[in-house]
Amino acid sequence: MRLIKQLVGVLGTLALLFGVLMLFTFDVIKIDWVSFMEIQPTFKQMENPLPPPGRSIPVEGAISIPGMGAPENPTTVDEASITRGRELFVINCQMCHGPAGEGNGTVAPFLMNYKPANLTSDVVQSKSDGSMFLTISNGLEGRMPALNENLTVSERWDVVNFLRTLKASK
Repeated sequence: MRLIKQLVGVLGTLALLFGVLMLFTFDVIKIDWVSFMEIQPTFKQMENPLPPPGRSIPVEGAISIPGMGAPENPTTVDEASITRGRELFVINCQMCHGPAGEGNGTVAPFLMNYKPANLTSDVVQSKSDGSMFLTISNGLEGRMPALNENLTVSERWDVVNFLRTLKASK
């Protein structure tokens, strides 16, 4: 009889502990545990990106060296490059600049402060390939987002090669 009372006491204690544990498991009683991710600074996408470490070279090679001017276009202007550039333009640029690059894309009417550039204009077409490449890569503060994270270096040069064809079709 005494053994049964002890067994019932132990099982009762275990059942009570199990019940308390289940309250925490199913969020009946919520305890907010501090995690280190909650107390560190956070950044939104493309907000204050960190510069690359000093004396480092990107996997794709040096794009441009600060203070040395705009880079030279290393991509051969051929039909394949222009076709790739056209496809990338449709995906990444057409919504603002429009199908013909005239700055009349579907998003353009909703941009209040600055309208997208007319890429067929003499002002844009007179820029060097390297200048266009840097604009695509770094964007324009408050006007155009940087596409260096969306497009590889060779893809950006393909877009530049395609932009050169827009003047001809004007």
